[in-house]
Amino acid sequence: MKILIIEDEPELIKVLESFLVSENFLVEKAMDYASGVEKVSLYEYDCILLDINLPGGTGLKILEKMKENGVVGNTIIISARDSVDDKIAGLDLGADDYLTKPFHLAELHARIKALLRRKMLGGTEHLEIGNMYIDYRQRSVSVGGNLLKLNRKEYDILVFFSTNMNRLITKETLAEHVWGDNIDSADSFDFIYAQVKNLRKKLKDNGADVNLENVYGIGYKMTL
Repeated sequence: MKILIIEDEPELIKVLESFLVSENFLVEKAMDYASGVEKVSLYEYDCILLDINLPGGTGLKILEKMKENGVVGNTIIISARDSVDDKIAGLDLGADDYLTKPFHLAELHARIKALLRRKMLGGTEHLEIGNMYIDYRQRSVSVGGNLLKLNRKEYDILVFFSTNMNRLITKETLAEHVWGDNIDSADSFDFIYAQVKNLRKKLKDNGADVNLENVYGIGYKMTL
């Protein structure tokens, strides 16, 4: 799952990034209003952690732009401002939750997981497709009761496809979702081909009902 932190406190960003990476999230950052607007305009995120006070503008203005452009960000406001008016304004503009600083990382983690369950996973901790079972809490996948041995990227790719069944996923979309900002320094998509090829082989060898179809020249699609 990919998270964007829009926050101007370097130390807080460092703490949040370290914690979220340890919890197997992919993290991107923006430290001011302009870069925050750019990020949410160009890329998709599973969750956005948004501060209200930012250099060059406010988090509420970013929410306004997201709302105007129909961007769904699954947003949690993190702010030192604890006024009822700010909370109401943020929620009215499309934020899903509001967490006042300072907060415990465990509480933030719980709020993120609850939001992702509600928005993406239908409120559950697992997903069943045919004979494939994905346990989000354990980050495990089994086919017909047999546990698959997947590396971290293979698991992330499989979850992304599984939550987008029957949708065409371009190579660019897959790369941005699973590798984030790191994709900008890549010379080619060869590493994506390799990961998808290995994942497809593991699914086939274990008799999975799902298929990872290659849409020539464009990307991939997972079907039953």
